[in-house]
Order: sequence, then C-alpha cells, then structure tokens
Amino acid sequence: MEVGSQLTEKGQRDYKLVKQALETGDQAAFSDLLKFYRDSLYFMMLKMTNNPHDAEDLTIEAFGKAFKNLKQYTPDYAFSTWLFKIATNNCIDFMRKKSKGVQAINNEPEESAHALPAQLAAANLDPEEAFIKGQKIEMMREVVTKLKPHYKKLIELRYFKEYSYEEIVDELHLPLGTVKAQLFRAREFLFNILKNSRERI
Repeated sequence: MEVGSQLTEKGQRDYKLVKQALETGDQAAFSDLLKFYRDSLYFMMLKMTNNPHDAEDLTIEAFGKAFKNLKQYTPDYAFSTWLFKIATNNCIDFMRKKSKGVQAINNEPEESAHALPAQLAAANLDPEEAFIKGQKIEMMREVVTKLKPHYKKLIELRYFKEYSYEEIVDELHLPLGTVKAQLFRAREFLFNILKNSRERI
C-alpha cells in the first residue's frame, strides 16, 4: 500500500517507520515511534486518569497493543491518530474495570485488595518472559532507552541484570505487587516488539 497523499509530512515520516518496522523488524524504527509519541501519549493518559502510575502503565500498554497489531495499520489516517485511538479505548476499558474493582474491593478484606491476577504471581518464567531473557541484550536496548526512567530501571534490573522480583523490591523500595504488575505490562510491550523482529529475520 502506498502512502496516502492526505498524510502530513509527519504522517508520512511515521508511515515509513511503520513499514521499516514491519518489513525488517528494525528496533530503531520501533524506538523512534516510541520516542515521538511517548510523552504526548503519557500526558493524555494522565489527563484521563489523573494518576501518574496508571498513566505510565497505560502508555506502555497502548504501545504494546499498537506494535502487536502494526500490520492492521493503514495510511488512510496518521499513525498518531491510530495509536491515540488505541490508547483512548484501552484507557476507557481500564477505568471501567478499575471502577468495578473499587466497588468490589470495598466489600473485601484489606489484605485481598491488592491481589494480583494468577499469571502475575507465578514465580517461574512463563514462555514470554523466557523468550525475552533469551534475546540478546543489545536487541532491546534501542527501545528500552526511549522508555520513561521508571520503566527503564525496572526492565534493566529484571532483564539486563537478571534480578529476582524480591531483589527489585529491595532495590526500588516498591511493593511486590507493583513491581510484578508493571513488569507484566513492560514485558508484553517488549515481547511484541521482539517477536515482530524475530519473525522478520
């Protein structure tokens, strides 16, 4: 498919990066798209949620979903429009679920309020995490350097230095549930990019 003439110069730049990412699995193309829209997407999520941690998580999720479904993007409209639509829909779903969760939590004992989904609590590596750990570190660095410092630190500790969850908790002074939940989102994001890359090799 050819770049639509209706795209702006910025839109055509993004479309070239999308093609590059799809055709070659080039991490630099992924990281450029991340760099261009990370902050504006984060602030949009922050405006919608009024919560910095949720905004960070939702920003990562939106990029992860976009990169996973990159083949579905067409140049009928700008990549940024498509990305922000994904982010908005995901955020609305998140807030709806969170609202229901708050109602449920109000009827639960305090200790169960922060319970994690079963897949987050697993101590052993699942196939996605094993796949990420099996990649060469340099393959990920291009993308990871464009993440916000908080996520960058989490990923560096878990995948580059191979810290355990407990060691990350000690290092960052965060609750175990927070570490697992945020690494779960970051892992999905990295897995989608690395999987696309390997499929193009």
